Amino acid sequence: MHVRRNPCRVDGQAGTLPSVTNLWLALLRIAFGLLVVAALAFMIYTLVDGGTFNALNFFTFFTVMSNILAAAVLIEGGRRELSGAEPVPDMWRGAAVVYMTVTYIVFAVLLRDLQEELQTNVPWVDSVLHRVMPIAVMADWLIDPPRTAIAFRRALAWLGFPLAWTAFTLIRGEIDGRYPYPFLDPANGGYGVVALYSVAILALFLAVIWATASVGTAIRARRRD
Repeated sequence: MHVRRNPCRVDGQAGTLPSVTNLWLALLRIAFGLLVVAALAFMIYTLVDGGTFNALNFFTFFTVMSNILAAAVLIEGGRRELSGAEPVPDMWRGAAVVYMTVTYIVFAVLLRDLQEELQTNVPWVDSVLHRVMPIAVMADWLIDPPRTAIAFRRALAWLGFPLAWTAFTLIRGEIDGRYPYPFLDPANGGYGVVALYSVAILALFLAVIWATASVGTAIRARRRD
């Protein structure tokens, strides 16, 4: 039986992958995206049921915002694959990879015992948001690398959201005393400690941005050859 083959999205050039491979990739993207939607919905239900849900607090966790972006990128990527539309732009996909990778590392190093404060104290929700999804978006980037080379200078645009989020978080904390993560709260050692953590995490972002752009570009070049 003849298997129809679709254009491969590697560098936008000729090359083929079996249509069944594209189909599975699309379905997996949608499935992982919907898994995040289910996890967030269940967590919200749990918090509402316990009388502790605050929409502004919940949706301004960097983890939650990063997962929402990752879910949107994967679901839209799967939808576009199934409909034959142009794929999700590489810069959006790369942003999801960077933010989820940093989420994974920061959680593992600084936050792994603080699920109650992070409002992810349901074990399966915690696993989805902090472990499963970072790995899923990393794998997606490696399996289907960017169509064009991404220079490090261009990739620095991915810093825009984390910097804006940090500024918003610190300003809001000064106003109402709410800090989503203890390392940003000046009550835990003063602003000097906050500055040290912020610089360290900025360095982490730069390293992850460089790795994401470099690895994606390298895999793209190898596939091209």
